[in-house]
Formats: sequence, structure tokens, C-alpha cells
Amino acid sequence: MQNSKILNKNKQVIDYKGTRRLSVAPMLDWTDRHYRHMARQITQNTWLYSEMINSGAIVYGDKNRFLMFNEGENPVALQLGGSDPAELAKAAKAVEEYGYDEVNLNCGCPSPRVQKGAFGACLMNEVDLVADCLNTMQDAVQIPVTVKHRIGVDRQTEYQTVADFVGTLRDKTACKTFIIHARNAWLDGLSPKENRDIPPLKYDYVYRLKQEFPKLEILINGGITTNEQIAEHLQHVDGVMVGREAYHNPMVMREWDQLFYGSSHAPIEYADLVQRLFSYSQAQIQSGRGTILRHIVRHSLGLMHGLKGARTWRRMLSDAPLLKDNDGTLILEAWREVEKANRFGLGE
Repeated sequence: MQNSKILNKNKQVIDYKGTRRLSVAPMLDWTDRHYRHMARQITQNTWLYSEMINSGAIVYGDKNRFLMFNEGENPVALQLGGSDPAELAKAAKAVEEYGYDEVNLNCGCPSPRVQKGAFGACLMNEVDLVADCLNTMQDAVQIPVTVKHRIGVDRQTEYQTVADFVGTLRDKTACKTFIIHARNAWLDGLSPKENRDIPPLKYDYVYRLKQEFPKLEILINGGITTNEQIAEHLQHVDGVMVGREAYHNPMVMREWDQLFYGSSHAPIEYADLVQRLFSYSQAQIQSGRGTILRHIVRHSLGLMHGLKGARTWRRMLSDAPLLKDNDGTLILEAWREVEKANRFGLGE
């Protein structure tokens, strides 16, 4: 039986199993079901979030394409983008029916494409509309409806801006979980990439929100890359969401279950993980859904980060001539090169 109970900062024994103590951020074009499958092999407890899906795509499009996920991904949440309450409610209902554990509303994405659809970060300027969206979604489902947002938009630099946003939603909705990217979103003058780096991080704003709204579940996001940073943030908030580091260096998640959930299970070995990725790739390719190897292995290019042979691993799994056979044994061949470089299994 997995032990998920650890001591908190007050020396109390807390069972964190099933909580959002750690999560992987929704990342457009990155956190699809293939990435989430790999992440789940590395960490059993961390919450996984889908990439943002437009509510209209779910309501009017191919639901399987957008909502299908792999057995064993739970706990898993789907993030919706949209601003039409009725459409969001229909999409949320479909999300629930497919077996997700949570549906999250995006109020933080700063991309021009999202702005044209009048959702994402620009919704922070329309808190009453956000409240309508959250309420309509929650009325449609039994699973939690949560929100992810920034600390402000453009030149809104005062703490009170985000405090008013959170306070209004606390008073007008049943939403209890707020995931806060601790940067402003600049809708004019910065690209989406620049919005991830240039606006200054203000972690203290998120800490203050937890102090002001102690009954809300407050998760912090933005620029977090190490276990030491995670541990520090957990002294102030309920959970930590990691984005790009969990994608580019997936094995950063390898000890999360032990460190932050109290698991007694040993972290997965590289060789075991590679074997699981190989088996998964073969099953997906043979499923008849049109999956190709490149769609799967593109998410694992950073898996050998820090090991000798990591460059060879990346080169082989991104080499078009090698990928054209659509054969998952390429994963095993690339791993053998890493094994040789590190002399795994040779007693050294």
C-alpha cells in the first residue's frame, strides 16, 4: 500500500494522496495524451493538465479527437478556452463524461489568437463574465471547476487587482481552486513566448492571496524549475504547478512522489521507463488511429537530460529517415546508445 502521508511544516501528518500538491501545467501543443502517458509513468500522484482546448472545438467537433485520453492518466484535468457560458457548459459536460477529474477555465493565455476569441488573459478584465462561465460550467458537472489566471493584465501592477479578481470569484461562484501564474500578461507588445519570461515574477502576490483567502486552494505557477524551489513554495501555498521544466526535463518529476506525496515506492528506472515507452508506442501505432512514432517520441527528447549520450538520444528520436519506418524499436536502439555511454548495468 502506498504511503502518501508526510509531515507538513507544523509537524502534522497530512495525507496528500489525490491532492493538487504538484501538477504539470497545461501547455499548448505539448501536454497531449502522449506526453501525459510518459509523465504518468514517472509520477503516479502529480496532477496532469491537458493543453488548452477551445470549447467550440469540443461542442461542434470530433470529441474523440480532443477528449480521448489513455487509461491510467488520472488524476487528469482538461483546460478549456472560451467565453460563452452556454458553450463552456456543454464542453464541460463532455469533459466529465469522458472521465476527467477536473475542468479548468483558461484566464491566463496571452496569445493574439486567444485574444481574438475574447478569452484567455483578457477575461481578467471581465470578472463578471468569468463568474457566469464558472457558474454555468459547475451547474453542468459534478467534477471540480477551477480557474487558471495571471496576477494582472498589461500595466496592472498592484496586488489589489488580482485580489479583487479572486475575491469576486470567491463571492460569486463555487470555485475553490485558483491556479495563479505569478506574472502579468501583456496583451500588447509581447509575444506569447516573451510573456513567459519578461514580465517579472511576483511570487509574493500569490502568497498574499493564500493569506487573504485561506479557505481557497491556491496553486502557484511560473518559472519553477527545481525541487528546492517547489519545497519553498509549499511553505506558503497549497500546490505548485510546473510547466516547461517538466516538459524539457521530464525526469525532474522522478522523485516527486517520494518527496512531496510521501510515497514509499522507488522512483522508476530509466530502463523500465524506456521499455514502457516502447510498449506504448507499439500499441498506439497498431491501434489503427493513425498515430505515428514522431507524435509520441517528440515529447521524450529531453528524457535523458544530464546523462551521457543525451545528444545521441535526441538526434535519433528526431531523425526523419530513422522515424519513417514508424517502428518503436527505434526507442530501444536510442536507449542502447545511452546505456553504452553511461555503462548502465555493467557494475560501474
